[in-house]
Amino acid sequence: MQFQGRHGYYDHELTTPQAFEVDVELLLNLQPAGLDDDLSRTVDYAEVYAATRQIVESTSFRLLEALAEAISHELLADFAIGEVGVRIRKPGVQLGGPLDHAGVEIWRRRPAG
Repeated sequence: MQFQGRHGYYDHELTTPQAFEVDVELLLNLQPAGLDDDLSRTVDYAEVYAATRQIVESTSFRLLEALAEAISHELLADFAIGEVGVRIRKPGVQLGGPLDHAGVEIWRRRPAG
């Protein structure tokens, strides 16, 4: 997913939108949906996209780690998934030399119980 957001350590990064790329991996049992060919038995990707977009575009964080935590927390709260992986890449980051992007990846599980 690709969004424009205001995230970064420096003040100018919080005022000027920049590109962010977000990958989300959801772990859940897909067999019921696959056998029944029924969207209600799985996760609607459009809803995951909308939830991720809302967080990236409407909030600001200093750290990519905080943005990834916010996305993972929201997805675990809103969808019937057991685990989520969130990768965030910031392609326009300036670190003093050539690079493709700065990024983080986290994995979070639904609390037991």
